[in-house]
Amino acid sequence: MATIDVVNLDGQKVGSLELAEEVFGAVNEDLLWEAVQHFRAAQRAGTHATKNRKLVSGAGKKLWKQKGTGRARVGSIRSPLWRHGGTVHGPQPRSYDYAFPRKKLLGALRSALAAKLADGHLVVVDSLELKEAKTKSFRQALAALKFNKTALVVEAGSTLNANLELSTRNIAGVAMLYGPEVHPYHLLRHELAIFSLAALERLQGRLAPARKRPRGGRAGR
Repeated sequence: MATIDVVNLDGQKVGSLELAEEVFGAVNEDLLWEAVQHFRAAQRAGTHATKNRKLVSGAGKKLWKQKGTGRARVGSIRSPLWRHGGTVHGPQPRSYDYAFPRKKLLGALRSALAAKLADGHLVVVDSLELKEAKTKSFRQALAALKFNKTALVVEAGSTLNANLELSTRNIAGVAMLYGPEVHPYHLLRHELAIFSLAALERLQGRLAPARKRPRGGRAGR
């Protein structure tokens, strides 16, 4: 069973954490791709719209009589065949979200965590509790944790950490989430993943598949 060092905000090792093989054992790239596609589809606004025949301006009166003029028959100036007429089969407001199985989402989350561990971009901090909300102080902590370009900071979702939220929101490339909000897309989008010890323990417990109990045999007659 693999282990990972637990450090403090000064980058000093203060302990270690055992990692479950079922969670950090393998990376399924196909599953990660599916999870990212689903997340990005759900983020689409879907507010595009075109005016069809009933929405464009213009009277509905027949322009000329049906027969006898020598011209093509036409029923309305709003016809799609005419300039400034309605659009046929144009895009309309819609949601691009679709159902994604929970088992596949949890599997993608395991793969994302395993990928971070394999790349050496997973950091576990004993506590993310800050005495005060200061961006400068947390920026120094990030430097001690080998922050380079982008980082995802994950806190346990039991209580709100107001000081951490205020300290991270003004640092470019840094995002802060609570444990239940973490998605594989967030882990792949950021280079460094910084978890509090409590957050990673709870996430690992949620992702570890439950072991089935063996069924007992029938008693002999």
